[in-house]
Amino acid sequence: MENKNSTQSGRKIAVIAGAGPAGLTAALELLERTDIIPIIYEKSNDIGGISKTVNYKGNRIDIGGHRFFSKSDRVMQWWLKVMPVLSTEAHIDIFYQNKQRQITKDQFLFEDNKESDNVMLVRNRLSRIYYLKRFFNYPIKLSMDTLNGLGWWRSTQMFFSYMNARLFPIKKEASLEDFMVNRFGKVLYNTFFKDYTEKVWGINCNKIAPEWGAQRIKGLSISQAIKHALKSKKSTAADLQQKGTETSLIERFLYPKYGPGQLWELVAEMVKAKGGEIYMNHEVQGLEHKNGNIRSVQIKDQSNGLTNTVDCDYFFSTMPVKQLVASMSPAFSPEDQNIASGLLYRDFITVGLLCHKLRIRKNSSQPVSRENTVEDNWIYIQEKDVMVGRLQIFNNWSPFMVANPDHVWIGMEYFCNEGDTLWTMPDEKLREFAIQELSDISIIDKKDVIDSTVLRMEKAYPAYFGTYDQFGTLKKTLSQFENMFLVGRNGMHKYNNSDHSMLTAMTAVDNIIANRRDKENIWDINTEMEYHEEKK
Repeated sequence: MENKNSTQSGRKIAVIAGAGPAGLTAALELLERTDIIPIIYEKSNDIGGISKTVNYKGNRIDIGGHRFFSKSDRVMQWWLKVMPVLSTEAHIDIFYQNKQRQITKDQFLFEDNKESDNVMLVRNRLSRIYYLKRFFNYPIKLSMDTLNGLGWWRSTQMFFSYMNARLFPIKKEASLEDFMVNRFGKVLYNTFFKDYTEKVWGINCNKIAPEWGAQRIKGLSISQAIKHALKSKKSTAADLQQKGTETSLIERFLYPKYGPGQLWELVAEMVKAKGGEIYMNHEVQGLEHKNGNIRSVQIKDQSNGLTNTVDCDYFFSTMPVKQLVASMSPAFSPEDQNIASGLLYRDFITVGLLCHKLRIRKNSSQPVSRENTVEDNWIYIQEKDVMVGRLQIFNNWSPFMVANPDHVWIGMEYFCNEGDTLWTMPDEKLREFAIQELSDISIIDKKDVIDSTVLRMEKAYPAYFGTYDQFGTLKKTLSQFENMFLVGRNGMHKYNNSDHSMLTAMTAVDNIIANRRDKENIWDINTEMEYHEEKK
């Protein structure tokens, strides 16, 4: 076992576990703002973590979907420094109209902008709920289409249920169910939220802590949706932050031409060009600590099984907290170990389907065709008869995500637990299962499927159950390490979006520069009013 020195030419070393958004952001911030050398160890062979983009025969998969949108000026400027916007939508509209081409706007983009690769596109957001084989806006809008789709009796029940929730709210929200009922009423919650959320987590909503809603649903409620509908106007590329809009109501967002992984691969190149180091297929397996500091890190090279020890001055962890605590030497107290071992995660499968066309269409009066395909980014599947939770239509994220613009490239998202029946199902059987599910709910015809693939992502979602209610005790122990910074989603066991994950890394670097020892400003990210986006 080799022990490497913690300095190169007298400069301090920061070891970073993980080459996802938080780890790469920390590395680039250190290089641009300090004299510290970052060394990233990534256990997989992919850059970007859950934000990676997988290329399957020229068709790209964005795992879980990543809209590039943030209320933070700092994050927006950071993204655009790496990848500028290709053009404003207004310029594209004018240029496209002048062309007078008999093609869709996305086909125009595909054909006329192939030479500009490292750019962001401005994309329209459309997400809907698929329920009773009909589409409903997400968030729900009190429109004639919604009322007709639900029926007047069910709509009336929803109205009175919502009014009851507003007049007589649950005073102490003890679960995610309480959180949602207070904002939507019980009937609307049961109709549009309960089944999907339980697909995501695999347990009843009354067993999930309300913090999940506080971090993911945030300020969204019926009242906020009504206010947004009354004042809604089409935002411009110059107003992409839409700061007065709830996250779930935004109308436009930025998106890398070839998916989120493209941006993080560029960041990785920048890190290496500036003197940082990135080692793929290297896993952090041990951490030696003394007197409240991480002294050295044990690394395993998975290509040959060899291990070495790296001394460090700082340690940034994006690895799962459960794994982090198990790696500590000396070991933590039995209480802390029990809390860490009881933290749970939800795993994720994407089944990619390449199709000639879909049965669902944007104009029901027109025939089924590729040109008449729906414009949704995401479709939330609320049907009880199937296990699929959500669909992505990658063409609508970026036309460059699909190799042939005449094909429709979709991702079927399944939520599961590592080792369960769905997770262990052979790929061929899972592909057949997924295709049958979409056929059963009238989204595709099986004969239109050209190709398919299966991707599995473990520990995609840190869970708000298990021993999560005791997490504060473990957090206190971990925060006592002066030179260790927990950042990102799994690093903090906190359901952060990528912009929040980046902000945790940026703030950790701020603290190093300011010689700030407490970590509360890092933990406050995505819990403060600014991140809740609630207007009170």
